[in-house]
Amino acid sequence: MPRTIAIGDIHGGLRALQQLLDRIGITPKDHLIFLGDYVDGWSESKDVVDYLFQLREYCTCTFIKGNHDAWAQEWLNTGYIEPFWKECGGWSTLESYRGVSKEAKQQHQAFFNALKPYYIDAQNRLFIHAGYSSDAGPSAETFTSHSFWDRSLWRMSFTAHYTRLVYPDRLPKRLALFSEIYIGHTPTTHWGYYEPMHRANVWNIDTGAAYTGALSAIDVDSHKIWQSDPVQQLYPDEFGRN
Repeated sequence: MPRTIAIGDIHGGLRALQQLLDRIGITPKDHLIFLGDYVDGWSESKDVVDYLFQLREYCTCTFIKGNHDAWAQEWLNTGYIEPFWKECGGWSTLESYRGVSKEAKQQHQAFFNALKPYYIDAQNRLFIHAGYSSDAGPSAETFTSHSFWDRSLWRMSFTAHYTRLVYPDRLPKRLALFSEIYIGHTPTTHWGYYEPMHRANVWNIDTGAAYTGALSAIDVDSHKIWQSDPVQQLYPDEFGRN
């Protein structure tokens, strides 16, 4: 049976990604939707991208752009290093590319340039790294960067969640555009949750893999959840973004 599986923010944790996919037991029939932030944090950012090249030859993969990916893309395209990027884990990404050939960097550059701002499936489910601010949806945004920076949609989902306890049929227009919305970007560990969080019709799959949490995935039809071990345990000699 083909499955559609959304996967949260990886942040250079190749060991966690490999462990997670092994626990899922992926098959060539599966469709994996990655919600962005492949880099920055643990030491294997470059290796994560190399692994994704192999994975897309095995099964269908959709790759969404995260804000950390935008920084890496800018560096690969122009050579410019955003100072704030280095403070947010970019230094580990730069280190992972040390000694990499020009040809390999060009291949990675093409990967980052091809990342999607969002994806909508046949069931009208939206997959996006962060969110959008327009009541008309992400396609109506003035700034495409909202897709990988916006946090207002996740905040709105909290209000909508508690409103629906009283008014079950009431959903803000911005959320009601889609049957479900899958995001990353804001770690659920900020709220003390180490599994994906569900608020209104929004699922947040970023479970803090860059910090002390695990890397998570969810089957969007059954809502079955899989997780790696806490990523910090897989890189005991590193600090990630902690």
